[in-house]
Amino acid sequence: MKIKDAISNTERLDGIMQMIENQKHVSVAMICQEFKVSPATARRDLEELEKRKSIQRVHGGAIMRRNSPPENPVIQRMNLHTEEKRRIGLAASSLIRPGESIFLGSGTTVLEVAKNIKKIQDLTVITNSLLIIEELIDCKDILLMDLGGIVRRSEYSMLGSLTEAAISGLCTDKMIIGIHGIDIEQGLTNHNIQETMTDRKLLEIGKKTIIVADHTKCKTISTSYVAPITVVDTLVTDMEAPQDFTSELEDRGIKVIRT
Repeated sequence: MKIKDAISNTERLDGIMQMIENQKHVSVAMICQEFKVSPATARRDLEELEKRKSIQRVHGGAIMRRNSPPENPVIQRMNLHTEEKRRIGLAASSLIRPGESIFLGSGTTVLEVAKNIKKIQDLTVITNSLLIIEELIDCKDILLMDLGGIVRRSEYSMLGSLTEAAISGLCTDKMIIGIHGIDIEQGLTNHNIQETMTDRKLLEIGKKTIIVADHTKCKTISTSYVAPITVVDTLVTDMEAPQDFTSELEDRGIKVIRT
């Protein structure tokens, strides 16, 4: 049933919120049709709801706000979702072939990948993670390249202009990184803006981009935009990842491995 034409602004905003809660995503055109208002009025309504932190604006409409929680330091995260991360790391490592060059980013899930590649022959591993360097330092069959940069102590990683400069001219067969939030509309997002700037540069050097992320990162949005979902070639996640989310990724040509 259509909501009556003549309603107050407050009632209309409440109605828009109800639409978004029910349908998860609404467009400006849908609001215009439902409430008999102009596109300009619909956009103003969405701007008001966004100011209230009730919704997340996306191109052409809005979705429910799904902010991911602040990220704990990497050492604290080692004891979170350990079994899921172990399986994800093992599955992602099976995508790596002898003789390839790969980039491994920072984070606990990517560290699980590193633990499973030690016996792969003739690998070149580029990383900005101190934990991964420590993990692979004794692997004599792996050419290990440290990008250098400013140390982010909470992540045991390196970032900033020195790291970004070191990336120049590099090219890898596969780029394997973790992410704080991955969403269909908002793409890849992180909390730390400096890490985000470095990640954007890193994504330029990989022929294939593999995201390793447990289910808690799926359908969440963090504060700093990294890249659109289209940069992802493969997502390796766990069985608790939302089915509607992984199915839509596959519909968009992104390979999804649930383990």
